[in-house]
Amino acid sequence: MSLTNPSINHYLQILFNLHNRGIKLGLENTQEFLDLLGNPQKKIKCIHVAGSNGKGSTSSFIASILTEAGYKTGLYTSPHFIRYNERIRINGQIIPDKYVIAFMEEYEKLIYDTNLTFFEVTTVLAFKYFADKEVDYAIIETGLGGRLDATNVINPLASVITSISLEHTNILGNTIEEIAKEKGGIIKPGVPLFLGKMPEQAEKTLIEMAVEKNCKYYKLNDYTNKRENYFEYYSSELYIDHLSAPLKGAYQQLNASLAILTLNKTLRFTDSKRILGGIKNVVFNTGIQGRYEKVHDHPKIILDSAHNHEGVQNFLKEFTKDKTKTNPCFLLFSCLNDKSLDKMLIQSKGHFDKVYLYELKDNDRAAKIEQLVEIAENNGIKYSVQNDIPSFIKKFISSAEKECLVVYGSMYLVAEVKKVFEKKYYSNNL
Repeated sequence: MSLTNPSINHYLQILFNLHNRGIKLGLENTQEFLDLLGNPQKKIKCIHVAGSNGKGSTSSFIASILTEAGYKTGLYTSPHFIRYNERIRINGQIIPDKYVIAFMEEYEKLIYDTNLTFFEVTTVLAFKYFADKEVDYAIIETGLGGRLDATNVINPLASVITSISLEHTNILGNTIEEIAKEKGGIIKPGVPLFLGKMPEQAEKTLIEMAVEKNCKYYKLNDYTNKRENYFEYYSSELYIDHLSAPLKGAYQQLNASLAILTLNKTLRFTDSKRILGGIKNVVFNTGIQGRYEKVHDHPKIILDSAHNHEGVQNFLKEFTKDKTKTNPCFLLFSCLNDKSLDKMLIQSKGHFDKVYLYELKDNDRAAKIEQLVEIAENNGIKYSVQNDIPSFIKKFISSAEKECLVVYGSMYLVAEVKKVFEKKYYSNNL
């Protein structure tokens, strides 16, 4: 929450209290709210991004390239790490407190009197802000799923699906095909579809949906080659022979490639200098955080947004190249209960000397510590339980020097750790 304006704290608390209404999939509430506002989503040109992993990074790469090309570009992502305002940006600048306050003052009673959820209200706020500020383009990341996600009220210029893996199985389905169908719900008639790297059965399902809706589709694999340590991108209009990204990991190069493919085919972007400038400056242009992010040197502390089996696998592939085998490495882990927590913990075994287990605070979807402990014990994972993140981080920094601590499992866990490193908190408490 903001420390500068008491009014923003008041309204953010009202917003955060909407979490008590849970997750309600469906478009009716969002659409009714947008109707009252004159449907601002219809006044902006959007690119819609869904996927199990990589959707936040891909959205940020697309937005950064557009910003670098001189366009006024909106970016809507979730969740936030430190401040609520991070979710809604224009050319990297977060939505001002005063705009959030004015919006809440005007619509507080309506929000209170209806069943609108936190994500529904935030989505409508983003659309209105982008329309009021007359952005040239807005990149919209889905929340959960796609078909019934609150963001799925738009008719975009392009639909992008980055990856498909088993997640939110209690909501989206128990198979890759079922999850693909839910995320493929963002595919609109005649709107081009862009597909990242994903399992064959997911790709097949999504292509069938695209054909049914008379959509052109583009598969990333058809436009990229993997060389020794980098990727190259090629199409009939554009060739980039050495694609690298400031975010670590080969998977981030794939996310950058998917962003390039989307803009190359949708908006005919062919200026490789500006495209590469957008990739290079993605952090500055979008404020993206929590992607293999090193927040402390001695000892080394690395935060990553890996929050499912595929994400952890991608992170560990990169981490294995970096870690020094002689130095102890530890993992701080927590996750939501609708994730494959057993798979994530089991695949982490062998990479870390010990796992610190933690139960997320103030989150109804958090995996219970008893669940995490049971998985650790059943699989011979050396562990201990932590209850206080600030104290744990403070102790780790003061007592370790050559060790390494990795934090993943949930973006909400990464957010709790990042708060420890906020300048004011850090200077006063560490």
